[in-house]
Amino acid sequence: MIQIVTADGRAEGAVIAAMKARAAQANQAIDAAAAGIMADVKERGYEAVRDYSLRFDKAEPREISPAELEEAYAGCPRELIAALERAAANIRDYNEKLLIRTMEWTSPDGGVVGRVVRGLTRVGIYVPGGTAAYPSSVLMNAVPARVAGVEEIVMVTPPTENLSRAVLAAAKIAGVDRVIAVGGAQAVAALTYGAGFIPRVDKLVGPGNAYVAAAKRQAYGQLDIDMVAGPSEVLVIADGAANPKFVAADLLSQAEHDKLASAVLLTDSLALARAVDAEIIRQTGYLSRSEIMECSLRDFGCAIVCRSLEDCAALANQIAPEHLEIVTQNPRALLPAIQNAGAVFLGAWSPEPLGDYLAGPDHVLPTSGTARFFSPLSVDSFLKTMSVIQYDEASLAPIKDQIITLAESEKLTAHANSIRVRFEGEEYKP
Repeated sequence: MIQIVTADGRAEGAVIAAMKARAAQANQAIDAAAAGIMADVKERGYEAVRDYSLRFDKAEPREISPAELEEAYAGCPRELIAALERAAANIRDYNEKLLIRTMEWTSPDGGVVGRVVRGLTRVGIYVPGGTAAYPSSVLMNAVPARVAGVEEIVMVTPPTENLSRAVLAAAKIAGVDRVIAVGGAQAVAALTYGAGFIPRVDKLVGPGNAYVAAAKRQAYGQLDIDMVAGPSEVLVIADGAANPKFVAADLLSQAEHDKLASAVLLTDSLALARAVDAEIIRQTGYLSRSEIMECSLRDFGCAIVCRSLEDCAALANQIAPEHLEIVTQNPRALLPAIQNAGAVFLGAWSPEPLGDYLAGPDHVLPTSGTARFFSPLSVDSFLKTMSVIQYDEASLAPIKDQIITLAESEKLTAHANSIRVRFEGEEYKP
């Protein structure tokens, strides 16, 4: 069951504080261990990566051959392959429509300015192993990179005894160039510095355990990263007309991720809140991860009854959730009030798992309130841009004195001289 509270200016604040606190549970021991691995790999290279891989995963790093990818693809159930290929097609279509392109135009001064768009040269994708092997995450990370024109996509995944066929099949479908069986902080370090046959990358994306997250955080600056993701979260805004069975199911779909996951209902109807609570109790009884869901909902689940849907939207903006569902009679009417969310799902027939798997937008989303300033992963995440400027004498001449004035106001006489010599034919003399 979930706690039901009435918004009064204090109770809802306690919910927000608890959500933020759960994501801030930093573990200094994990940070220190990750830092040690990063430093060791930087110093010793592949030898260190191999040592950590043998210690933690009981296996040496190795490259997965194209034949193994083909075998995994062929060994997957046909219905799974069809679903993965449909998802990949939708992700590809979505990102192709978002893709920005090189542009040039004539400036008001008569010069040519613009922007050149390039895909990153090499990108790494971290894919967890074991019970957290998610082929959907392979597609969500690799397909946008492919659309962006990334030259080489390198996927790493822990060298478990039985690598996930679905994960390897997804790598083939997404067009991953290389798959390397190596995991943990040592994989992050290898991709950061380069180690033996494991290449250095320009950007590293994808989820991992606490050690991987700590290593990614420490790698930032040597390479770019997508984000340091916190526990999953969903927030549902629903009115009294919402189906409590649907709302409860959607809250549970995130609560099953992790005991630290957060599922929050904001509503203007106390009756709905009570009905959703009853449905949560009923549905939890037959779902497989009931223990995880019960812990998540007990510690970080809540139904908050607000005075109006507008108040619900204002509170949602404070929380800035990873996933936000608006399950009201007119969901689009509330959309303009939403400022902070990773992904917004409109209406009773747009549940969060639709976005997780098949709709096309990415499921790699900002968590822990970072939707206030971060955006979802997309094709944009794998692009870099270069500005272009081209003036001739005729277009530079009318503005030369203003450039000189600005440069001299900053006491940068060489800047001013660079302009002056083109028109006076002599060096700057103060």
